[in-house]
Amino acid sequence: MTQTITVIRGDGIGPEIMDATLHVLDAMDLGLQYEDADAGLVALEKHGELLPQATMDSIRKNRVALKSPLTTPVGEGFSSINVELRKRFDLYANVRPAKSFPNTKSRFPSGVDLITVRENTEGAYIGEGQSVSEDGATATLTQKITRKGSERIVRYAFDLARKTGRKKVTVVHKANILKSTSGLFLKVAREVAAQYPEIQCNEMIVDNTCMQLVMRPEQFDIIVTTNLFGDIISDLCAGLVGGLGLAPGANIGTDAAIFEAVHGSAPDIAGKGIANPCALLLGAAQMLDHLGLPEKATRLREAIVATLEAKDSLTPDLGGTGNTMSFAKAIASRI
Repeated sequence: MTQTITVIRGDGIGPEIMDATLHVLDAMDLGLQYEDADAGLVALEKHGELLPQATMDSIRKNRVALKSPLTTPVGEGFSSINVELRKRFDLYANVRPAKSFPNTKSRFPSGVDLITVRENTEGAYIGEGQSVSEDGATATLTQKITRKGSERIVRYAFDLARKTGRKKVTVVHKANILKSTSGLFLKVAREVAAQYPEIQCNEMIVDNTCMQLVMRPEQFDIIVTTNLFGDIISDLCAGLVGGLGLAPGANIGTDAAIFEAVHGSAPDIAGKGIANPCALLLGAAQMLDHLGLPEKATRLREAIVATLEAKDSLTPDLGGTGNTMSFAKAIASRI
C-alpha cells in the first residue's frame, strides 16, 4: 500500500510526539508517505496565519491527516483551530475510545472499553447568536440541532457498532428539559436505532450517564450524543483510564478524516523530551483502521499494551524514567 497522509506537527510537545509516532509507524513497513503541513503558532510565525491555505489543500488532497496538538492564540481570528478544521471539512463524527491500560495511574486499571461518538458540528458550539447585553448582565447563545446532523451521527455510531462487533449503543440526551433540541436528537435516534435490531439501544439522561460512568463504566459499549455533552463525557471517560495522555481522537467526515491526540500542547514541558506519545500513537491506530488496515492497528495497540506491561522506558507521567523517543523505540521493538 502507498498512501500519503498530511502530517501536522503542531506546537509545544507536538513535534516531539509526532517524531515518536512516525518512528513507530515507519517500523511497521506500512508504505505511508508523509506530507508536512503547518498550523497553529508555527504557521502563524512562518506564514502569518494560523491555518494556511496550503494546509487546507493538503488535507483536501490526501483526505487523511495525523495531527499533533495546536495552540490557538487568544484574540487571533477564530476561537479554535480544531473547531475551524471540523467546520471546513464537515468532520461531523468525533470518535473517542477509552480503554483500560495496564500499569497506569488509573481509577479503572481494567474493565473499561468504550467509545464516545460525539456530533462535531452542531449544538452549543456552532457559535451562532452569541451576544452580550450592553450592560454586560445578560449573555445569549443559539443552540441548533438538525435532523440531518442527528441522523448521520447516530447512524455512524450504529454502523461502528456493527463493524466492530459491539453490542450496545447508549443514546445520551437531556430531552426531559431541552425538549426541542435534545428532543429532536432523541426522536431521530430512536428512528435510526429501529433499523439496527441486532444492536441493543438504550437511552440515558446526561447527568445520570456521568454518574453511571464513574460508578459502573463497564456497562457502556458505545455512547452517542450531541456536541457539548460528548465533549464533557469523552474527557470524563479519559479520566477513568488514566487521563488525556491515553486518549486519542478521530474526526471523521465524508471527504476527510483527521486523527489526533486530544490533549493540549503542554508548553511547560516542550523540548524536554519527556512527553508521553501514547495518545497520538493510539490516534494513529484509529487512522490505520480508517485506512482499511485493522490488523496493523491491532498490532500497534498490542505493542503499546505490551510495553506498558513490561514497564519498558515509560515516560515520567506513567511512572517510568524513559523519554519520548525511548518509549517509542520500545514500542517499535514489539511491533
